[in-house]
Amino acid sequence: MSLVHLANTCSHLQNASRARLSLTSIPDTKFHLKLMLALQNSGFLSTVIRGGPMPPPPHTLLSHPSSTDETAPIEPVTNQNIASRRLWLGLKYWNSAPVIEKMELVSKPTRRIWMDVEGIRRLVLGKKSGYVKGATRPGECVYVSTDVGILEARECVERKIGGMVICRVR
Repeated sequence: MSLVHLANTCSHLQNASRARLSLTSIPDTKFHLKLMLALQNSGFLSTVIRGGPMPPPPHTLLSHPSSTDETAPIEPVTNQNIASRRLWLGLKYWNSAPVIEKMELVSKPTRRIWMDVEGIRRLVLGKKSGYVKGATRPGECVYVSTDVGILEARECVERKIGGMVICRVR
């Protein structure tokens, strides 16, 4: 897990949403995929599709994943093309405003912030916990990397799981 690449991804998503792009791509890593799926589950992204250097066809973006067209061949991942694999993300907008207003890292590459359940509970309640400000705005989400994957802070409190605080999205 590289937080340097995640910092680039956070600023890229923030800039892409400000530029009103409907589709953007980021490098395909396991960590990025888990975080983007968590963002999609929270409602910040409309689609997350693994693909190559070219954008996927529009009909795959609009259809349900189980109803994809079987005639379109899926390019297998090989050692020659693994560096060109991308995650294609569909950005969302509400009333002409981007859903992702700001996305910033909490843990930095030089200082990773680990919290137990009580520290995460303080964040969810809007209080400061250590170096981290609490979630004070409606719709603000804080994501935590745990042993069971990347979870939103409220879900960590429900499951009583601590971990490394990754980023906040509002």
